Amino acid sequence: MSDLRKINIDGTEIEVDGAMTLIQACEEAGVEIPRFCYHERLSIAGNCRMCLVEVVGGPPKPAASCAMQVRDLRPGPEGQAPQVKTNSPMVKKAREGVMEFLLINHPLDCPICDQGGECDLQDQAMAYGVDFSRFREAKRAVDDLDLGPLVGTAMTRCISCTRCVRFTTEVAGITQMGQTGRGEDSEITSYLNETLDSNLQGNIIDLCPVGALTSKPYAFTARPWELAKTETIDVMDALGSNIRVDTKGREVMRMLPRNHDGVNEEWISDKTRFVWDGLRRQRLDRPYVRVDGRLRPATWPEALEAAATAMRGKKIAGLIGDLAPVEAAYALKQLVQGLGGEVEARTDNARLPIGNRAGYVGTAAIEDIDTAREIILVGTNPRDEAPVLNARIRKAWLRGANVKLVGQPVDLTFDYEHLGTDRAALSGLSAAEGTLVIVGQGALREADGLAVLAKAQSLGALLVLHTAASRVGAMDIGAVTEGGLPAAIDGADVIYNLGADEVDIDPGVFVIYQGSHGDRGAHRADIILPGAAYTEEHGLFVNTEGRPQLAMRASFAPGEAKENWAILRALSAELDAKLPYDSLAQLRSALVAEVPHLARIDEVADNTDEALPAEPLGKADFLLAVKDFYLTNPIARASQLMAELSAGAKARNAEQIAAE
Repeated sequence: MSDLRKINIDGTEIEVDGAMTLIQACEEAGVEIPRFCYHERLSIAGNCRMCLVEVVGGPPKPAASCAMQVRDLRPGPEGQAPQVKTNSPMVKKAREGVMEFLLINHPLDCPICDQGGECDLQDQAMAYGVDFSRFREAKRAVDDLDLGPLVGTAMTRCISCTRCVRFTTEVAGITQMGQTGRGEDSEITSYLNETLDSNLQGNIIDLCPVGALTSKPYAFTARPWELAKTETIDVMDALGSNIRVDTKGREVMRMLPRNHDGVNEEWISDKTRFVWDGLRRQRLDRPYVRVDGRLRPATWPEALEAAATAMRGKKIAGLIGDLAPVEAAYALKQLVQGLGGEVEARTDNARLPIGNRAGYVGTAAIEDIDTAREIILVGTNPRDEAPVLNARIRKAWLRGANVKLVGQPVDLTFDYEHLGTDRAALSGLSAAEGTLVIVGQGALREADGLAVLAKAQSLGALLVLHTAASRVGAMDIGAVTEGGLPAAIDGADVIYNLGADEVDIDPGVFVIYQGSHGDRGAHRADIILPGAAYTEEHGLFVNTEGRPQLAMRASFAPGEAKENWAILRALSAELDAKLPYDSLAQLRSALVAEVPHLARIDEVADNTDEALPAEPLGKADFLLAVKDFYLTNPIARASQLMAELSAGAKARNAEQIAAE
């Protein structure tokens, strides 16, 4: 029930919810309030005092607008709306005093600070700072922390806003950072000098309003004004996090989150943020053809002619990898099916129902997690499969949601009721109001996967947590075969592998591999056609809740590598089975004509398909789909940083086992 109140801000009267803080009310009125410690997704600390405003008729001193609610204000003597001033002499003097206080000990690092150009302190010092200092005492200095290979620290710059402490504690669910000491001796530190053990830790780089926490891999490589910024979509997991890719020339320099309340809020996982060095390494930048058992470089005409010769008159199977955009999957499906072959996107043998969107996507949206009263996790570890989604479940748990887990016991950063590891624990559950069931891919890979899905669907709203960014889009266009992967490749002479690097292909089959990295698929290939990575072409991806989103090209593919759909279009002409489009726009028109809901970008379609028929469950334990969070796809496996993080995680887990 809303509690609407009138409030007068700088002479403009607006009506807002009484539960809002003054800083939020000012934003509603279009007035920007400076702040350092306040962040709308974190608890209120009220310790930087930069957001001071004047409350007319209140105490004769400025009030912290982040910590005072609209309903706490008293009306005027004749019942007028309470009045708040954000630009009075009192406010200006107070903010200038706060800024002078913050800069007493702040080092003169701006020319060499990595935050230069996007630093809140720098921006606000322009508005409220003075060009001299009244202090002649020596500045304090603090030892830097070692938080691991991702977050660089320069703690002398820290202004104790505590955003990093609140994020790691509240959102990431780890307790390794805190503040110790009083007065001048107070400092942000880590518990027993531990490094951070979280796959969301990179977000504290964005949160830090000064240059105290910076990105170690990106440090001193570029300034923000040198970078071209492209808004796009992440494919490291199936959540479809909204990101911004910053490029300098042809090189991707860093990746940052974009705000999207319905998907990733404003957080991204460390794999999403730091995988960019994998885009530079082990790249396929020219076609190869295997001659006398060895892969040899070839020209595009030679490679396409060799591929067409190998495919003519043969039984063909097409495999769609985890990172393929919908357009490439659609082109492959049309090409292979036109030649009488089969295509399959469920390369991990997940038993996802064909044509029943409520079965392979579910009936819930990611946002529904926020209001769920009970969340049942089945055969999944969301901390590894989708860390940002796990943070959302944690937020619901903090608000009082009851979380239950059927499957392997794992550390989810919050408490849950472990019901058991096998199918019997699932079969004993019954439906309850306000229940949301999240089913992982590990629960669907056994023979009774459809029975597990049907049982989960009967318990409440269903969200299928995919691990592959391309999976839902490929299911939407019908790039699947009755009987799954074994049926698709059974008796095939030629396998056209579109970036499916998680599949072992038997010897004796001729393999044409199209992808971006020299990973497992390329090693097994007889012909390699180099394609673009997800930052190098325009593409459509459908996330785990069924929301179509557009990924935009941020840079260009290296060497002779081409866009994925264009390679398939060129090959179709070589095979005299020409696909009916010459541009991406024409391909998308054909795609949308066949699957209309893909045109509704950023909308979650209402999946009202029929319920799945109940089937008997097996007896096996639920297994987990992701064994190593940092090495799940060819781009991540090409990244030196991901390899270092993976080794560090393994070492930490080994230590814990030894201690027990």
